[in-house]
Amino acid sequence: MKSFIVILLGIFVALLVVGGAVTYSFMDELGVNMENIDSNIEKINNKVSNVASSESSDSSSSGDGDIVSEIVKFNEQNGEGYYREVTYKDGGFRQYDVDSGELIGSSYKSDQANLPTLE
Repeated sequence: MKSFIVILLGIFVALLVVGGAVTYSFMDELGVNMENIDSNIEKINNKVSNVASSESSDSSSSGDGDIVSEIVKFNEQNGEGYYREVTYKDGGFRQYDVDSGELIGSSYKSDQANLPTLE
């Protein structure tokens, strides 16, 4: 009976170690850098607040209360890096570069002047 408990405990510890290694590998593959994640989130929140406060009446989305979802996606158009897509109640969206926090895409007319040029 004691050996059975020791074996179960060993399996549990092994699962924890393997799970931690897989999680670390997955986060590293996604480019999630835990050292800079707080500053990146802060940059994105500042950009969202700045854009939301400077919106014209063209869009009805005005702040954090109108956010439906936030998803980090691979930037296939650029071929590298990730962006955070914020979707609002009115169906509009904004896309922010994860590293810089800059607005890189938007469905709102008022944001078009703030988007980077493709040149």
